[in-house]
Amino acid sequence: MDMLSRCVGRLAVIAQLFSGIALATAVVAAADAEQPSWPKADPAAIERWQDMRFGMFIHWGPVSLKGTEISWSRGKEVPTEVYDNLYKEFNPTKFNADEWVSIAKAAGMKYLVLTTKHHDGFCLWDTKFTDHNIMHSPFKRDVVKELSEACKKQGIAFGAYYSVADWYHPNWPGGRGGKKNAKPDMDAYEKYLNSQVEELITKYGPLITIWGDLPQSYGGRGASMIRRARELQPDILVNNRCGVDGDYLVLEQKIGKFNNSRPWETCMTLCSQWAWKPNDDMKSLKQCLQTLLNCVGGDANLLFNVGPMPTGQIELRQVERLKEMGAWMGKYGESVYGTRGGPFMPGNGQVSTHKDNVVYVHVLTWEKESLVLPALGRKIVKSELLTGGSVDVKQGENEITISVPAANRQEIDTIVKLQLDGPAGTVPGSDTKDPP
Repeated sequence: MDMLSRCVGRLAVIAQLFSGIALATAVVAAADAEQPSWPKADPAAIERWQDMRFGMFIHWGPVSLKGTEISWSRGKEVPTEVYDNLYKEFNPTKFNADEWVSIAKAAGMKYLVLTTKHHDGFCLWDTKFTDHNIMHSPFKRDVVKELSEACKKQGIAFGAYYSVADWYHPNWPGGRGGKKNAKPDMDAYEKYLNSQVEELITKYGPLITIWGDLPQSYGGRGASMIRRARELQPDILVNNRCGVDGDYLVLEQKIGKFNNSRPWETCMTLCSQWAWKPNDDMKSLKQCLQTLLNCVGGDANLLFNVGPMPTGQIELRQVERLKEMGAWMGKYGESVYGTRGGPFMPGNGQVSTHKDNVVYVHVLTWEKESLVLPALGRKIVKSELLTGGSVDVKQGENEITISVPAANRQEIDTIVKLQLDGPAGTVPGSDTKDPP
């Protein structure tokens, strides 16, 4: 009986051992499955992109002839057959790539992303993979080529928005304004997509980003695109809307919570519509600048959209608004470019940014006579009001109190510059990881 018990006991130990090995193997396999199947982004490339903080988004195409929304008006406000043939009338003779880039530069923007192909499938470059492109319009000029060259010339980084969906392509499952494709050939479509992305990188690169969109029907196929993009340009960034997760998160038309655990970006329109719309409502200067500051204070970039007119020009009123933003950035850009969000979490009418030993407190709304912030854990050795005038800063054991005379408070942003006795990036609160 004793020997039998000992044998049973040994068998139990062996069974537990194999069970543990199996469990460990499963855990490792699960961890491997969670790892992306493409090379990770170069951290230096992500840092360069974050340092820029402010970029121009451009939604443009033949739909501007109708003044309706790009892609989403196909089969709705504009009949599908009419929409798909607008390119035959598209002749934006006043398009000037250098002028577009100059406008972005005057706004203080550091990068530019163009809708090279939206969901409607129309391509703004000389692609050899479809005739549904700008070279088959009366215009017959490669917009992507001209804009890429203008960006290089003026020192603005160039990126390509490229929708992974294509409602015009015969191998896509279908979409707004089109019939459902009962037998879509997604393998053939993946080859088409990857070939076009390769074209964009090799003909018009280097690109700062491939900005994907509408990934719901594409699934994990985006992994092959990211792998190929990385092979062609190791420092290229890809957003998280290519069917798989990417290098940075994107929020659309809203600003998220503070998050410095993952690079992220808000894309938002200067007016209400992505594509040009006659007499569209336009944001005030205050709305524009506070949108930018709320993004940067949350540790994000802002990709701010304009929709050029069918002539190829950007509306004068939009140009003027962007120049107003640029004038402000010319004075106070040090509190935006190259900074990271925090160390104070957004709230109480303020956001903050920091760089090295300096913290910039952006007071957007004075909710009380004084602004009270939590202690930093570092000594404030100098304070000044960057926007002009006097400021009183009192540092206690548990809080910091900032007071600015009413006459020195700015309607859009009162900037208090605090110099610390050490790096601001290591103070408590600067590593908060709330999801956007």
